[in-house]
Amino acid sequence: MKELLPILPRPSRYLGSEWGATFKDPDTVSVRCALAFPDMYEVGMSYLGQKILSQAINAHPQFWAERVYTPCEETATILREHDTPLATLESDTPLKEMDVIGFSLTHELCYTNVLYMLDLAGIPFRSADRDRSHPLIIAGGGATFNAEPVAPFFDAMVIGDGEETMPAVLACIEAAHKNNLSRRDFFRELATIPGIYIPSFFEDQGPDKPLKPLVEGYERVEKAVVDDLDSAPFPIGQTIPFDAIHDRLTMEIARGCTRGCRFCQAGMIYRPVRERSLDTLDHILTDGLAETGYEETSLLSLSTGDFSGLDSLFTRSFDKCAAEQISISLPSLRVGSLSAPIMERISSIRRTGATLAPEAGSQRLRDVINKGINEDELMDHVRLLFENGWQGVKLYFMIGLPTETDEDLDAIVDLCLKVRDAAGRHVKRLQVSAAVSPFVPKPQTPFQWEPQISYDEIYRRIHYLRDQFKRHKRISIKYHEPAMTSLEGVFSRGDRRLAEVVERAYAKGALFSSWKDHLRLEPYKEAMEEAGLDWDAYTGPRDPEKPLPWDHISSGLTKRFFLKERERALVEKITADCRYGACRNCGVCEFDGHKTTLTTQAKEKDIRPKLVFAQRDQEGEQPPYTVETPDLTIKEAHFRLWYEKNGPAAYLSQLELQAIFERAFRRAGLPMAFSAGFHPMPRLSFGKALPVGVSSNAEWINVFLRQDFEPAEVVKRLIPNMPKGLAPIKADRLSMGKKQPQSVEEVFELHFATDAEHRLKQWQKFMETDEFIVEKRTKKRGMKPVNIRPIVKEINEIPAGLTLVMDWRERYMSPLALSLSIMKDASQLDFTLTKTAQRFEK
Repeated sequence: MKELLPILPRPSRYLGSEWGATFKDPDTVSVRCALAFPDMYEVGMSYLGQKILSQAINAHPQFWAERVYTPCEETATILREHDTPLATLESDTPLKEMDVIGFSLTHELCYTNVLYMLDLAGIPFRSADRDRSHPLIIAGGGATFNAEPVAPFFDAMVIGDGEETMPAVLACIEAAHKNNLSRRDFFRELATIPGIYIPSFFEDQGPDKPLKPLVEGYERVEKAVVDDLDSAPFPIGQTIPFDAIHDRLTMEIARGCTRGCRFCQAGMIYRPVRERSLDTLDHILTDGLAETGYEETSLLSLSTGDFSGLDSLFTRSFDKCAAEQISISLPSLRVGSLSAPIMERISSIRRTGATLAPEAGSQRLRDVINKGINEDELMDHVRLLFENGWQGVKLYFMIGLPTETDEDLDAIVDLCLKVRDAAGRHVKRLQVSAAVSPFVPKPQTPFQWEPQISYDEIYRRIHYLRDQFKRHKRISIKYHEPAMTSLEGVFSRGDRRLAEVVERAYAKGALFSSWKDHLRLEPYKEAMEEAGLDWDAYTGPRDPEKPLPWDHISSGLTKRFFLKERERALVEKITADCRYGACRNCGVCEFDGHKTTLTTQAKEKDIRPKLVFAQRDQEGEQPPYTVETPDLTIKEAHFRLWYEKNGPAAYLSQLELQAIFERAFRRAGLPMAFSAGFHPMPRLSFGKALPVGVSSNAEWINVFLRQDFEPAEVVKRLIPNMPKGLAPIKADRLSMGKKQPQSVEEVFELHFATDAEHRLKQWQKFMETDEFIVEKRTKKRGMKPVNIRPIVKEINEIPAGLTLVMDWRERYMSPLALSLSIMKDASQLDFTLTKTAQRFEK
């Protein structure tokens, strides 16, 4: 794929040259793994799970985990036109040559993307159609707790925690290679690893019938559990994406949640609660910020505010973040889970927004779903936010929950109004937004038997709410696309018959179904009809007396527990969190006289809650905290750093370079000066933006530092902290206040890859004319005719190319666009362009 980079859209998605990427010699590794994320690069690089697996695998010298993401449709078209298969980012190895491809199934709407990637790789879709010449195709992630709709496509699945399971899978592959095992015998060996599900070892007997086990002693698959997060691998020096939706140092502070929200699949399947120790988290934060250069960190768990040592964690880490203007973000918070001192500390640096999740507007419905909060707690939390400077609050709600009525919808509007009014008049830019998502019944939850409201009813309730919100100021509503919800509802509780639907829908063009602008229900509905299946049967209620398609997959929780919680929901009874109270006997833990259903692993693992403190350290009285933020606006030195931008770095955009340099300066221990104001920014400035795909031996960036260094020391520190292709050359000391000059001329080398004689004649003809008019897009006037002939001051012939001197005094135009205007029959595969010098007016 790399040879096609000049003509691929957003080529940085396919470089694989990020800071922190892992490279190994293919001849020294025994098993090569492609960690595949079935969505675009910027989505997949936001996913912490893939980073954890990469760290776990690459810690073993004999294994190499590379990455691959779903290419956009334009890229796929180019790959097919050039007969080029989908390949890994790091080594550009075609996927079909890997030993194993591991897909992360984080949700159900990515299923056709899996087939899309296999198709581009030239690998048969179904496990039954593959043999030993093909890679092992496996899957992991939350959706595998019922992945029957895609089970025929996978050789194996990892159920539960993967960081110990994946290296064991690769070791099994290594042994199978050495022992020349048949495919069937290899699968039998895989099945002995805790958490491994082999779909072909179970036979589908039709609707409302349990899957039939085909291998004796393999009737039930237990999820894999990591019992101690402190000893589990975690990526401290993470791969830094060129672009990502969530681009920050993400620290998983805990895994699992026992709040017991009855709709929440993650809160059920990832039990028990396991917290990382404060010392481990301090190490991750300190070393992680130093090794990544990130300007933001996130404390991640299913319920961050419930972390028992949250106050202690903030006390330890806050000063480190404040000292370098590093913001701390918290995911959706449980109401009442943050103390006033913590809010005060967060507000003293960057406030990245406050998100709360009441889930339902009425207390009655919050009790049905076991949310465990009341309105007074919510309002107290909101008032603290506003008192500490937050200007806006986002509230998450669900609609279509069991027993919901229109009165519960009215309560959503009423609650948003109360939050708005709690701000008072001093909050000038106040905005309260409600994010509404329709309820999807999920497997392995107490609501797994409940119906999903129809597509039409989802629309009715959303429009009902929209009409209510329109009547009021400073409250707004956004909602999840109903078509996505309806489709998710089909696949979340689907069976193996839906594999045919996935295959047919893909053939009809269904791709990127989790993207609002790509989603089309028609291919799925047509595929359902052709397969003789009923959409409503999959979204309707389920009989608790009948088997479910996922009954053979054990999350550790018993069906008896789910049924009991369902009964309590229907009579609006709350079940308290067992984390700090009595055990609820869900079936997961092995302690205090209770037996776990995860019997295989219980022999070797301590499966029970692991907390930092026996009670939350926010509960007691806390000493006052004085926020002391250093002055980050101090300017002690000003440098112009000259650097090369070649190889893979030529395909980086100016916006991507901004983040790369900011983080490189942090990693290098070169403290940047910041601007003043509400959102302080590093004082960096670049020269003219170089077009994507153009190389340079003469680029520069200006930077103010808060500490003075010798110019050679600046370069020395930066060199080992730059990604491939970005090479600092020298640093010039600049004056502190004087405006710095921009270049007026730039010199380029143009090398012809094909038909050099023809290209040379095109340029000679261009130079012989006085006027060469092209259409150039302007910011205000759209397309405008421009004479580009004066821009090219001179050309000189060199072997298989030219040197070009561009004069920018009167007008600037992208040198790449200019070259393509002159060589009208050329593509970017036909030549290369490299800047070799910049000239300044004296």
